[in-house]
Amino acid sequence: MSFIDLSGDGGVQKQILLEGTGIDTPSNGCSVSLHYTGTLDSDGKQFDSSRDRNEPFEFKLGQGSVIKAFDMGVATMKLGERCILKCAPDYAYGASGSPPNIPPNSTLNFELEMLGWKGEDLSPQSDQGIVRFIQKVGEGKKTPNDGAFVKIHLVGQYGGKVFEDRDAEFTLGEGEEAGVIAGVEIALEKFKKMETSKLILKPQFAFGPVEKPEFQLPANATVEYIVTLKEFEREPDSWKLDDAERMEQAKLFKEKGTNYFKDSKFKLALKMYEKSLGFLTSSDTEDSKQFKLTVYLNKALCHQKLSDQDEAKDACNKALEIDHKNVKALYRRGQSRLSLGDFENALTDFNAVREIEPENKAALNQITICKQKIKDYNEQQKKVFANMFTKFAKSDKQREEEWQSKQPDVMKQNFGEWRDDEREHEPTRFEQENPDVIMLNESLKDFRNM
Repeated sequence: MSFIDLSGDGGVQKQILLEGTGIDTPSNGCSVSLHYTGTLDSDGKQFDSSRDRNEPFEFKLGQGSVIKAFDMGVATMKLGERCILKCAPDYAYGASGSPPNIPPNSTLNFELEMLGWKGEDLSPQSDQGIVRFIQKVGEGKKTPNDGAFVKIHLVGQYGGKVFEDRDAEFTLGEGEEAGVIAGVEIALEKFKKMETSKLILKPQFAFGPVEKPEFQLPANATVEYIVTLKEFEREPDSWKLDDAERMEQAKLFKEKGTNYFKDSKFKLALKMYEKSLGFLTSSDTEDSKQFKLTVYLNKALCHQKLSDQDEAKDACNKALEIDHKNVKALYRRGQSRLSLGDFENALTDFNAVREIEPENKAALNQITICKQKIKDYNEQQKKVFANMFTKFAKSDKQREEEWQSKQPDVMKQNFGEWRDDEREHEPTRFEQENPDVIMLNESLKDFRNM
């Protein structure tokens, strides 16, 4: 079989020795595993072989971690394919070579066997939750950022059947509004314009533990999406904006958050509030402080609606760092502490509200609830300890009776013949283990005889 020119200038040529299976080939970002044997084109001398080491060679395709010819040639190989890759110096080790085995300006031949590959892992925790296979390379170098407006086409598949095929337009971070799942949103931040990629999404980045009857999807389904990024417009980078522009952006996202809150879309509201704060991280003016205060209070309310009381409490703490007498922050932190069972500190917060606003009836009601909770808790603890001591007493009595039952009969007979005031006191097991008690008993006896 003749050589195929992969580079267009004869620098990288490929001859297939054994056809691979299927139609898929690895794409940039994939982790590839293969065997190779390298020889010099000039004399056929072998300079390296993964087969001789019995250790497959693995690398990430398209990352520049191998010679150019490898990135170009391996990207064309199918599973199980074997080929010869002929590499001119400019696509191998160039004018310097790789001493001592590869002389300068050497043309190299590699026999390759494709063992397999894994898709590019785009998941935040690198747990294979979002895996990408690029099917069509995109244009340019820019990618969307969080907040960018995007236009996409997506095709969702499960078990070989298409359950979704449509266009969508939305702002990254707000895909939920357009019915776009989290895994697609996260992956899109790595897409280039006009890129088409296959995404394998595990349940936590797809539809989770929920059945989707409209798509005929079971709970905890791993799904596949073919996504094309048709257009996008990046959100302005914060560091490129002046103070007035950053404040304008912060207000824009705060307003979005408030609208989502009104629609009971609390998670989306939280995202918008976070983005709003992100534009003011380096601003410390009085206006920005008061703006942040309002956003932190809104965040606390969102977290409470989502029953995330720890996060709500943290948001209140942030607000109180700006204004330690803010009534809303104190009241909402008190509510979260009350929900978490921290009754004493909740009472402290509500009392602080009353000190600032003596007529605040809501705080008074919460104070009444806190006091009752504290009373109920204390009474419950008394019962617990009372039961505990009763159990200990019964246990001690039982152990004493068991000990007495095991003593020799002669001791019991002799013991019974003595009067209480005559017989020698036989220490109980408890007294044996606690000699101070004997001394106390003797002192009491002396006292009675006086």
